[in-house]
Amino acid sequence: MSTLRPVLPPWSRARPSWRALLALTAAVALLHLALLGGLSVGGQPEELPLAHRFSTRTIVIAPPAATGGGAPAAAPPAAPAAASGATARLREKPREARPVPERKPKPRPVPPPEPAAGGPAPQPRSEPPREPDPLPVAPEPPVAEPAPEPAEASVPLEPAPAAAPAPAEPGPGRTGMRRDPPGASGTGAGSGQGGGEGAGAGGGVPGAREPLQVPGSVRLDFAVTGQQGAQPLSGVFGELVWLHDGRSYNARLALRVLFRTLRTQTSVGQLSAGGIEPTRFSDARRSEVATHFVRESGQIVFSSNAPAAPLMPGAQDRLSVILQLSALLAGDPARHGPGSHFSIQTAGPRDAEIWQFSVDGDETLETPAGTYAARKLTRLPRKEFDQKIELWLAPELGWLPVRIRQTQANGDFADMQLRQAGAP
Repeated sequence: MSTLRPVLPPWSRARPSWRALLALTAAVALLHLALLGGLSVGGQPEELPLAHRFSTRTIVIAPPAATGGGAPAAAPPAAPAAASGATARLREKPREARPVPERKPKPRPVPPPEPAAGGPAPQPRSEPPREPDPLPVAPEPPVAEPAPEPAEASVPLEPAPAAAPAPAEPGPGRTGMRRDPPGASGTGAGSGQGGGEGAGAGGGVPGAREPLQVPGSVRLDFAVTGQQGAQPLSGVFGELVWLHDGRSYNARLALRVLFRTLRTQTSVGQLSAGGIEPTRFSDARRSEVATHFVRESGQIVFSSNAPAAPLMPGAQDRLSVILQLSALLAGDPARHGPGSHFSIQTAGPRDAEIWQFSVDGDETLETPAGTYAARKLTRLPRKEFDQKIELWLAPELGWLPVRIRQTQANGDFADMQLRQAGAP
């Protein structure tokens, strides 16, 4: 007799374990996070070329010695008469002159006179007695050569300082910042593609270039607040990376929120006697536009198909201009006190205009990174859609910015305040 097993309805079968459901939920959540990180708009910015080769030294660029009506440059101090042991060993000893014994020339024999007619027959000619060889003359004591002049040492321990050359005429890329004295207003008149007067628009400071002190490589992290349309900015963080190796530089300013990069500005170029010389600037949001500084042809070329602009001496882009102002203030803070002005050609993604910065004064700021004494600089808008830029540069950080505030013509603004500073 067979035993019949009862058939259970489908709803009465055993349900999956809660542990299996929990593991499945965790797997789905991790998959969503991976997709958000991989498909974020903009992604992570590319690594800068100097990320593994940079210098944290501060570069001091002093202006050449002034010429003209001023007093002549002081000669380098003469080296001491008694050189040190190391220097004396490096100098060559004067060679002793070897005296050559003088030899008297042998006298020529005088022929006998011819006999007169009818006289006696001539006697056979006898050779004159041979003089003995001269005795060797004792060598005279060598006369010591005069000691060489201190400035003309044969092998000095250190090379003698060369005379300072006269300042050359300002050329493209060597000058270009004009500093107006306190109380004077900037004269960078003009609009569009580089009109204006003064050093910021093609001339130089009379007499000598500006002293500069380029800051060492550093990374600055910022907390960002602001307003964009009806939405307040929250949870946004900024990062300014400045790298250089003494000859070339990379700079990047990025704004991020969670896994998204909202905007990235990058500047790449060289360091010279005039400070920072950009060669390429890019601004990336959903797409990237670039600006090229073509010094061979003296033009600024835009990838946005905007008309090219003339490249003026000391021209900067919208990111490098902040670091150039830091180098100018670090070079001579007293020279750029409240009331001073700067006029610098500044290139953006589609144009290059003269930006005028006024030095407003010194303030004390409370930032997430702490309290800093800073000097405020302001770029006021000159046209209808110009943006207002306010910079607070702190001497404690080598005059790097501890706060950057940008205000658009429609009222939108972004306020970046320092969170921390450290090695890149």
